[in-house]
Amino acid sequence: MRQLTFSLITAIALGTSLTSCSTLSTDVYEATALTKYTWKVKYATDLANDTSPRLETFATTSLLNRNGNKPEQAVTGPDDKGLWWPALPPRPTVDEVQQRLNPPQSEASKPELLKSVEYKLTYGVGDQQKTLPTNYDVYRQVVKAYPSHTPLELTLGVNEDSVEKAEPTGK
Repeated sequence: MRQLTFSLITAIALGTSLTSCSTLSTDVYEATALTKYTWKVKYATDLANDTSPRLETFATTSLLNRNGNKPEQAVTGPDDKGLWWPALPPRPTVDEVQQRLNPPQSEASKPELLKSVEYKLTYGVGDQQKTLPTNYDVYRQVVKAYPSHTPLELTLGVNEDSVEKAEPTGK
């Protein structure tokens, strides 16, 4: 009985997940990748043993990549993923780091420069335009298709809240 119940639950879950994604075709699209540098510092009463230190953000710089083209403000790139990057933000000074010590007996880590990328796809169907988060693979597919305006088939995620896949139509 347990095995039958488990099999039914699995089948229902799989069926729901398979029908939750949808596809659409479009020839109007644009992919963006927002590249960011951010200085962060960890604070804790004991940095070596604290499992959840407080994370403070200092300066950030960002640059919007569109369809793989070099943005005017690009300082470095393209990198191994074809992305362009902004100028580095100013590193926090010792005084700035110490000003955020709370309580005063807490410790601060060395400033760490973090890199991040946020991918989005804007597409049109009929008179409507929609922008959704996506991933690197979709971004790269759009970058390759954009110059020739090749129509794409997009696979949307659960609840149509992201773009999971993009493929040239007719493949």
